[in-house]
Amino acid sequence: MDGIIFGFFALCAVLFLSMVYNFISIQRPGMYPPKNILKKRAAIMGSGGVITFLIGVLLWVAVK
Repeated sequence: MDGIIFGFFALCAVLFLSMVYNFISIQRPGMYPPKNILKKRAAIMGSGGVITFLIGVLLWVAVK
C-alpha cells in the first residue's frame, strides 16, 4: 500500500512540475502551441495534481 501512496505523490509532483513548465512556456515569445492551449494544459495538469494529491493524502490517512 505504501508503494501505491508513493505513486500518487510522485504523479502529483510530475503533474505540478509539468504545470509549471507550461506556465513558463506561456511567457516565452514564439512558442508554437498558442497561449490558450498552454493555459488549458496547465489548468488540466494542475487540477490533476490536486486530485492525485488529495487521493494520496486520503489513502495515507486511511492506512495510518
